[in-house]
Amino acid sequence: MANTTCNEAVDKSALLRKLRESTTGLNVEYTLASGETKRRVYLDSTASTLQLGIVRDVMKKYMPYYSNTHTNVHFGAKLSTREFEWAHNMVLSFVQADPEDYTAFYVGSGTTGGINRIARTLREKRPERQVVITSIMEHHSNDLPHRRNFKQVIHIPTVVNADQLGCIDLNRIEKALQEHGDNVNYVAVTGVSNVTGIVNPIYDIAELAHRYGTLVVVDAAQMAAHVPIKMSGHGNPQRDLDIVALSGHKIYTPASPGVVITRKELFEGIEPVEVGGGMVDDVHTNRYLPTQNFPDREEAGTPNIAGAIALATVLYALQKISMEYIDNEEEKLIRYAIEQLEKIDDVLIYGDTNPKKVRRTGALSFNIKEFDHSLTAAILNDYFNIAVRNACFCAHPYVREMVTDELSEYAEELSNEELEALAELHRGMVRASFGLYNVRSDVDALAEALRDICANQDFYLQNYHREPCGNFYHNTFKFDSTPIFSVQNEVNRWFAS
Repeated sequence: MANTTCNEAVDKSALLRKLRESTTGLNVEYTLASGETKRRVYLDSTASTLQLGIVRDVMKKYMPYYSNTHTNVHFGAKLSTREFEWAHNMVLSFVQADPEDYTAFYVGSGTTGGINRIARTLREKRPERQVVITSIMEHHSNDLPHRRNFKQVIHIPTVVNADQLGCIDLNRIEKALQEHGDNVNYVAVTGVSNVTGIVNPIYDIAELAHRYGTLVVVDAAQMAAHVPIKMSGHGNPQRDLDIVALSGHKIYTPASPGVVITRKELFEGIEPVEVGGGMVDDVHTNRYLPTQNFPDREEAGTPNIAGAIALATVLYALQKISMEYIDNEEEKLIRYAIEQLEKIDDVLIYGDTNPKKVRRTGALSFNIKEFDHSLTAAILNDYFNIAVRNACFCAHPYVREMVTDELSEYAEELSNEELEALAELHRGMVRASFGLYNVRSDVDALAEALRDICANQDFYLQNYHREPCGNFYHNTFKFDSTPIFSVQNEVNRWFAS
């Protein structure tokens, strides 16, 4: 038995390495401000992941047979219809949702499109319930749709551990549920923060919401690529999830659609939010009859067939390795990243970094003390070819709360004017985010670059200026992307060849 387990581990390691090494764009090189050329270290996966090579290869084989779905008249349509149906089933399998009770449908605009659809549908389905409970951690995509569709949205704060922010405060969720009772339509929370990578206890939240007779909606945009999801089949059914939304561009499939996985009963009995071709059984000049079949009723118009198949390709590949294995490997990497950055005196990491108190995966945000986040990000790109993101990551309230918490450390040491100046510097953060293609050497490159920036602040400051937009730009080095890639140039070359 021990040998079998060892062999399985070796096989998973080999499969993961094969996926990692086939990633599109992993070896991209750029010429830097120093004049040298370096391979890019891609640490912006929370914004959009790179494409896995398996997607490129599978889609290259599929595209000659591409046809529209919803007909079985010709061969291409038969093939595409079958694969598109498989793509739906693959999503249900990936999130462990019972197909008897759940359905999956594809939407445009990624997770944002999905959550907007969810909010509009549940408002119509349960019009008497006009309160939504969410958290301060949420991406705007899991905040603004609820504000747009409901009278009141309550933002639950996070737990404070040793002066650092942790996951969502369950006690405060329960107090809100007690206070608003039957007026609560649902609790909407992120599975993993797109700012800090903190993992929320979504199954505990589901059990709590169900105990008070309401629903739970999970924004899995940042969760799906890193942590296993189990929507149904828990020993205690109260821990099952009602609705989950995710997006392919966050899980190694650029240009793929968003997905909503929901209990069928929550979308039954009302007219679909979007209407058009493919979602009706019959149409007359004075009336039409929406189909009751899932997922057809929720996918009006021609869907992103190729994108759905591409996403399902990734989900199947990840499932072959197992998300538990991937989760374990990535948790090791994020712990290593935190350990390395914590060794740098002038680097401040946001959110609780104690792994015994808070689980983290996928991302971490930081600042160099007394250094503007935009300048740090620009230097990492221009001098080290390390791709990160900076600012507030479409999570303004959460970032604002963490920055305010940071300033409390200096309250007794600095004057009001100095505190205001520090707050201006840190109205955003730098985020390094990881995918399954990242390894320890990527973390080492980031840590080495940050040490260099901290040690040579004067050099970098004199080489940059700040534009009115707030971003920093190098005084002499300019990046021109046209020689590297231009659609017009490529089309012209194609016709000339």
